Formats: sequence, C-alpha cells, structure tokens
Amino acid sequence: MASNQKLRDLEWLLQAFETESLNLHNISFYLSQPVSGCYQETENSMAINISSDCLEYFSLILIVLGPAKTSLLSLRNLEFHCVEWELEQVQNLGELLDSNLNIKQLVFLRNRFSEDCLSEFSDILKRNGAIKEVMFCESHIGTVGAIFLASALKVNESLEELQIWEDSIGSRGAEELSKMIEANSMLKLLTIFDSSSITATPLISAVLARNRGMEVHVWSGESGDKSSKVVEFTPQNTTLRIYKIDVSGACRVACALGMNSTVSSFDMTGVRLKSRWAKEFRWVLEQNRSLKEVTLSKTCLKDKGIVYVAAGLFKNRHLERLHLDGNWFSGVGLEHLLCPLSRFSALQCQANITLRSVTFGGSRTKIGRSGFAAILHMLTTNETLTRLAIVDDQSMRPDDFFRIFKSLEKNASLRCLSLQGCKGVRGERLLQAIMETLQINPWIEDIDLARTPLHNTGKVDAIYHRLGQNGKPETEPENDLLKDMPLTEPKCCRVFFCGQEYAGKATLCNSISQNFSSPKLPYIEQVRTLVNPVEQAVRTVGMKIKTFKDEDTKISIWNLAGQHEFYSLHDLMFPGHGSASFFLIISSLFRKPSNREPKTPMEIEEDLQYWLRFIVSNSKRAVQQCMLPNVAVVLTHYDKVNQTSQNLEATVNSIQKLRDKFNGYVDFYPTVFTVDARSSASVSKLTHHIRKTSKTVLQRVPRVYQLCNDLIQILSDWRSENYNKPAMKWKEFAELCQVKVPPLRIQSRRDNKEKIETRRRAVATCLHHIGEVIYFDELGFLILDCEWFCGEVLSQLIKLEVRRQSSAENGFISRKELEKILRASLQSQIPGMGSKVFENLEANDLIKMMMKLELCYEQDPSDPNSLLLIPSILEEGRGKPQKWQLRGADCLYAGRHLQCDDSSHMFLTPGFFPRLQARFFPLSFTYRFMLLFRT
Repeated sequence: MASNQKLRDLEWLLQAFETESLNLHNISFYLSQPVSGCYQETENSMAINISSDCLEYFSLILIVLGPAKTSLLSLRNLEFHCVEWELEQVQNLGELLDSNLNIKQLVFLRNRFSEDCLSEFSDILKRNGAIKEVMFCESHIGTVGAIFLASALKVNESLEELQIWEDSIGSRGAEELSKMIEANSMLKLLTIFDSSSITATPLISAVLARNRGMEVHVWSGESGDKSSKVVEFTPQNTTLRIYKIDVSGACRVACALGMNSTVSSFDMTGVRLKSRWAKEFRWVLEQNRSLKEVTLSKTCLKDKGIVYVAAGLFKNRHLERLHLDGNWFSGVGLEHLLCPLSRFSALQCQANITLRSVTFGGSRTKIGRSGFAAILHMLTTNETLTRLAIVDDQSMRPDDFFRIFKSLEKNASLRCLSLQGCKGVRGERLLQAIMETLQINPWIEDIDLARTPLHNTGKVDAIYHRLGQNGKPETEPENDLLKDMPLTEPKCCRVFFCGQEYAGKATLCNSISQNFSSPKLPYIEQVRTLVNPVEQAVRTVGMKIKTFKDEDTKISIWNLAGQHEFYSLHDLMFPGHGSASFFLIISSLFRKPSNREPKTPMEIEEDLQYWLRFIVSNSKRAVQQCMLPNVAVVLTHYDKVNQTSQNLEATVNSIQKLRDKFNGYVDFYPTVFTVDARSSASVSKLTHHIRKTSKTVLQRVPRVYQLCNDLIQILSDWRSENYNKPAMKWKEFAELCQVKVPPLRIQSRRDNKEKIETRRRAVATCLHHIGEVIYFDELGFLILDCEWFCGEVLSQLIKLEVRRQSSAENGFISRKELEKILRASLQSQIPGMGSKVFENLEANDLIKMMMKLELCYEQDPSDPNSLLLIPSILEEGRGKPQKWQLRGADCLYAGRHLQCDDSSHMFLTPGFFPRLQARFFPLSFTYRFMLLFRT
C-alpha cells in the first residue's frame, strides 16, 4: 500500500509539472533509493527519490521538465545524487537545459559518467549560454572528464564556477584545464580537490600567466593523508598562498608571476625552496610591478637563495614588505639582502627605496659579525624602511642590540622595531640605551620585545610609557617660534683682506699667523697644510681663509682673490646682516714684487678707491647696517722704500684725501700701516690692531643665537668624525641637531615639526651670516669649509670653459650638458689629486648653487628641463670689454649708460653686470639688442 502511495506521488509530480501547479527554484534527484517518491523541502525546493526499479521516472521527469512552462521559469538549480548516467538521459538533460535558460547551477554528487556521457555533457556546455556553476563531487570524471570539460569551457562564455571534489584528474587533466584557463576569461572560481598536489601547478600557473581574475582553491589528500590545501588565490584581496608544492612546480609558478598584475601578496610559508627557485624569483622581483608583499618564512632558503632575492631587490620598485624569518642563511646572505637598502657614500643613491618592511631571524639564521655589521650600516644610512623585525635570534649579544639602538638615534624613517624572542635583549645597559634612543628619536612608534629576557623580567613598562609620551602632542604655546631662543654676543669675527694682485696679501696673512701662533695663543688653521708638490703646481689660485683663536674669540682672515676673474665673486662673500667683520685694504708700494719700480701716488689712490667704493657699495645693499664698515689701510713692501722718498709723502697725502672723501661712509682707521709683509716683527702692530678691533666689533654688532656658538664646536666635531667632510646635507644637519642639540630636537612625533625646522633654519642662517657656514634654504645642504667651496668650487665655476666643451649658443645650455661639463672640469685628471668635489656635492647641487648665486639662470623657471643661461658665455665673451659689434654702415644700435647716483663713493660692482645682462637678455631671438655697460 505504501509503495502504491509513493508511485502515486511520482505520478502526482508528473501531473503537477504538466498542469504547472508548482513554482520551484531547486530540484534535487536522489537515485538508487529504497523507496521512490517526492516531497517539498521548502516552498520552492523539491526532493525526488527514485528507487532502482523506477528509473524510467527519472527520464520521464527530465522530459516533462524540458518543454518551456511558465511555472518552471523560476527553476534555478538542479542537483543529481547517485546517478549512473546513460547517454539518453544526458541528452534529455541537454534538452531541458536548452529549453530553460534560467537554470544556472548543476551539481553532481557521487554520479557516474561513461566517456560518451561526458562527451555529450561537453557538447551541452559548448552550446549553453546560461549555466553559471557546475560542481562534480566524488563523480570519478578523472582525466577524461577533465579533458572534455576543458574542451567545452574553451568555447563556453557563461560558466563562472567549476568545482571538482574528491576526484583525480591527473597531471594531463590539469594541463588541459590550464590550457582552458588561457582561453577562457569568464571563469571566476575554480576549486579542485585532487588526490595529488601536482595538479595545482599548471592550474595556478595559467591563472597567473594570463592575469585571470579567477579564484582558485586546490586541495589534496595524498596516500590517505588528511586533506590539506595546496594553493589558494583570492583575487578579491589579490593574495596568492601556496601551502604545498615541489621545487619544479614552484619554479613554474615563479615564471608565471613575472609579468603578472593580479597578485599583490605572495605567501609560500613552510614550502621547502632551493636556490634554483630563488634564481627564477629574482626575475620576478625585477619584472613584476604588482607584488607588494612577499612571505618566504620557513622555506629553508640558504645564502645562495638569499643572494638571488637580494639581486632582485636592486631593480625592484614596487615591493613593500618582505618576510624571510625561519630560514637557514648566515651573515653572508644577510649582508647581500641589506645591500640594496643601504648607501655606501654620501652621494650614492639607495638602490631600493620602496621596501618598507623586512623580517628575518630564527634559530637557524646565523647572523654573525658580518650580518650584524650590515644591520648597523643599513640602519645608519637607510632612509625608507619603516619596519624591521629580527625574530627568535640566538646569535647576537646584548652589546650588539645596544649598538643597534644607538644607531637608531639618527634614523628618522623607522617606525616599528620587533625583536620578538631574541635572547640577547637583556640587561640594564641595553634598557638605558633604549630609553636614551627614545629620548632622542621620537619617530619610533612601536618596539616589540615579546618573549625576550627584558620582557620576561618585567622591565619593559618604562619603554612603553616613553613610547606613549612620544606620541603625545606638544602643550607649549606657539606664539613666536624664535622668541625663546636666547641671544649672546658673537664669538667669531671676520677680517677681509682686500687688494689687487701682487699686493702681498697671502704673505701678510702668513706673517700674522706666526704672531698668533705663539705659545700663549693656540693656532687653528682650517686650510690644507700638507700639499703634494704635483698638486700644488696645478692648484688654482683663489680665496683663502685662515682661522686663529684669541682667548675666547675666533678670528678668521678671508683673503679675497686679487685676480680680476674673481671680482664677480667678491659680492657673494661680502658680510651682511650686521655680522662681525672689518676690512684691511692692502696695496703694494711697488708695481711688481720682482722689481723696484714704485707705484705713483695716483696708482695707489686708484687701488684704494676701488676697494673703498666696493665696500661702500655692498654696505649700502646690506639688509642690516648697524655700524659703518671699519677699514684700515696697509701698504706693503715698505722695506724697499727710501725713507726720504717724495712719493711716500704724496701717497700719505692722497690717503688723507680719501679719508676725508669717505668720511661718513666708512669708519676709517687713522693710522696707515706700512709693513714688510714677510716679517712677523714688522706686522706685530697690525696684529695687535686686528685683535683689538675684533673685540670692539664683536661688542657693537647685534647679538646672535646662543646655539650658534654651541653649534660651531658641534659642527667641528662632526667634521672630525666624518673624514673632514667640507659639506653636509640638510638631513645630516637635522640629524645632528636631533642628537646633539636638545633645543633643536623634536620631542614628540606629534610635535609641530615645522616649528623645529624653522628654528633649525634660523640657526643655520645665523651661522651663514657670521661666516661659519655657507647656507641657502632652498639648496638643502650646508658648506662647512668655506675656503674649500670658494677656492675649489666657485673659483672653478667662474672660469668654466663652456663654449669649448659644448655647442652652447647665445649663452644657453641644457642642464644635462652643463652637468657633464661640471664633472669634466672639476674632476682632477691626476689620480688621487684634485678637489674631490663630487665626493661631497652632486652636479645638480652645483647647478642649484650657481642659480642661487646668479651665476646662471633658468630660461623658463616653470619648466624643470628649461635651458640655462650662463652670462659668462654670451657672445661678448668673458672678461672682455663690452663694445659695439659693428657689422655695417647702416646698423643702428641703442644702448644705456648705467651709473650710481653717488658715483664718487659707489659703483656697480663687477658681479652686478652678469646678473643685469641675464635679466635683460631676451628669451626670443627675433630681435637682438645689446646693452652697453659702463661704470
């Protein structure tokens, strides 16, 4: 009776389909059941059980469902359980799918297909354009089924999900599916649960090589082992995770990753890798532009493999995070790994500037001495790394970690340092070093000391408290940024030696130095005292600076070059902003030191008047003139003069006239010093005058920031520690202030950084005004050795033979060509000789300096590739008198005569004309005008 009732249920089902009385979304077929029948699981879901003796109903139901019926238009999913398919039944299924395009999902659980059935099903997929998802579970489709599916999906453009569970499609089946992936761009999800993990390699390789946005999951359960995941790729978060793969498979995946653009995170944790794979992965790092994070933890990589990874980092411009903990490399590998993250000279660029986080360490990572040295060097020179993790290290000692934290005092980029599980993180000395580092470096946001002896003994609370303080905003008011910086009397005074060629300025300076270098007075000379004879023979004459110490006063003599080609640089060296300085105008009583032909009083008067007008002209343009320029006259070669000479008396009278003429313009010292510049005894009175006047001037000039006096010694110490470097980058100056100068230190990472920068710039500018450094805010560096810069850089720039080395026309030259000329001109042709300018400054730095000093100009300041105008290579020529260039009787010229209002006391200095010429020089060459400059 029950059986007849169930039969009626299936009959009822057929009748219901015919009369369209059911509205179903899901139908599940269960074959080989004990009893046939049907029941509704939900309002829209129907389960149909068919026993072995009622299999004809399965075909009847598929046939009845085939014709399009309104009630069945909502049917979406079909599930088939334990069906042993026959060809006719597959054909009936095909007719159903052809007639009802609303069916989107087919699920086959524990089904059986013959080869013919699989072929027919493949044909169905080829022509069907509606099905979105097909799943086979424990259906034993095998390699043949995979081949047929691959064939169908090469054509099908609608299927989005394919899942094959608890099956073995074999390596050939996987290869065919990989070919399908290369042709099919619609598939969104591929899930394979195979008995062998080897199937994962071709599948994931194809997905990566073709940049498919396809989610891939491959599982395996080899030799009866518990099932485990092999590969997982989720395009939603662009993450590729490989759990299990052999070396050849890993190499194939690496090859596919090279030009991939869909993976940003690549994780191979726990996969045993060899250097052969690392060699392929080097190419990935060089070519790939999408990878942001790579995790190679516990992959057993040794030194050779790490060297390949490091080589890839040199060209990589996109990777941000690299995890290499738990590997087997040593300090040699670590040395190579950190090389692209380090700089080995001040002018060298860091090879990799995109990597932000590096993790390494582990019980089998032997960092050693070479690795530790590489860590220190990287932390000292790196400017981009924000996170460094050294985990579970067993090799480094407490003193090593002490030095690591000390190196972090000057590191402004690192934000997080993790030392989890490092056995050497212990001891009060290290704890104190950490606290001192955090006092100096506010940029460190997190220090992870979990599982370290310092953490286990409960001594890290103070560290975390300090980290919290570094994150608090400042509470001080920001009224006047410079108001609270104390002022003091300056301790440095400059004496400018002015005079024409052969006046004896250098000889006089040497004699004065002998007076200053008596046992009671220490002598400091900042110039090079030991010069190779060959180098001395080819050295360019230029400005010289000598420095002496008189009690607590520092006196520096600036010997302005007397050669005419250097005159345009004198304006640049002129003191301004009320700096402590005075002038000695030095003139020889004879025309040439090699003969006894005396100068006439008129000639001496012209010499003195030139320099007096020069001093007055520059003093008038000084921003802050708190006192008249102090000037004294020195006449040299007095030992050759006949005491009864009438010329000498006439010279004294002409100097008196000049004193009267320039009264009110300069503070003229009443005594004229007549000396034999070679004799220290002869210049003793002049030396006394220099000492006395220096102290007087220092009392009268405006006060300077107290920090300037402190920084003078700090900068001197820095030069001693850095091979007497003549220049420093602004970043180095900021680091020095952060470490050595508490008032110029950023106390918290939430502080107003611009406020501290303003203080630092103000102090650097003050040092510039008092002559201790040369600094311009826009350039980003400070010149610490003024003589080196004036004598070996500026004096070379002013004499550049640009026209001989380039095709420059009308004074214009490209930036690249000028850089090439600068390198050729400023590098010595003698090995081991020369100024070594490019060990301290880059060619681009020199061009910026030339523009700042108005030695060259940009044609279009808004264009970074603008041509540069160098006035000294204009058609009129360097050092030649300006004149009309007549080319015909019918030529007409227009000119201007320029002069100062008070031309008897001032003039337009030689440095003025190139700048004016550049201002007036037309950028369009349609019309050419010439300016005639006359003083």
